[in-house]
Order: sequence, then C-alpha cells, then structure tokens
Amino acid sequence: MRTIGNLLWLVLAGFWLALGYAAAGLLLCITIIGIPFGIQAFKLALFSLWPFGRAVVRSPEGGCLEVGFNLLWLLVFGWGLFLAHIAAGLALCITIIGIPFGIQAFKLSVLALWPFGRSVVNSAGRAAGSFAVPADPTRR
Repeated sequence: MRTIGNLLWLVLAGFWLALGYAAAGLLLCITIIGIPFGIQAFKLALFSLWPFGRAVVRSPEGGCLEVGFNLLWLLVFGWGLFLAHIAAGLALCITIIGIPFGIQAFKLSVLALWPFGRSVVNSAGRAAGSFAVPADPTRR
C-alpha cells in the first residue's frame, strides 16, 4: 500500500514539489553563503519525492549555529513554505481519499518550517539510505 501511495504522490504532487525544491537548492548553492540552505532544499526535494513510509525526526547533534540557521530559514523561506504545506494538507484532508496525502503535506510542513537538525528516517527508525548491521551473536 505504501508503494501505491508513493506512486500516486509522485505523479500528483511529488515530482513538481521536488523539482521546485531542487531548483531552489541549485539557486541557493550558487553562492557560498547559500550552500547550507541549498542542502536543506535538497533534503526537502528528496523527501517530497517518496514520503510514505518515512518520517521526520530530530537529530541529536545541534547547537547555536543550528538554531541561527533555522531562525534565518524561518524568516526568509520557512513561514511561506509552512503555510503553503498546511493549506495544501487541509485541502487534501477534505476528502477521505486525500487524507493520506494531507498527512504527507503536514510532514513536509514540519521539515519546511525548521529543517536544520532534522533527519528523514524510514518507518523502521533507521536513517534513510543507511544499512542495518546485524548484531554480533557471539557477544554477551
């Protein structure tokens, strides 16, 4: 069911969202100062392509630089993206069929509002793109 939802999301909204975020990321990466913000735009682009079965979680590392970047992101980009995702999520939740897509829009809104210090993880809880290493059965 997750794959069907992701394919529908990709066709209806995901491709266009990812294209917009990727274009913004490229424009931000042109300057050295904009590179951290471009990386966050690419994070949003990848998450918007295939969101079902993934979640946004808080990363354990951080600091004052993370808070400063998040505040700058919030003032320049975040509030507009957040409101757009909330409006889209509410509109999608009007119908029963649109509720799963509205939930994905709400998950994107969290990442769009405060992207630094957040990670996208699979539903199993491990980081997306990482491999699980089995435990050593000989250790006690």
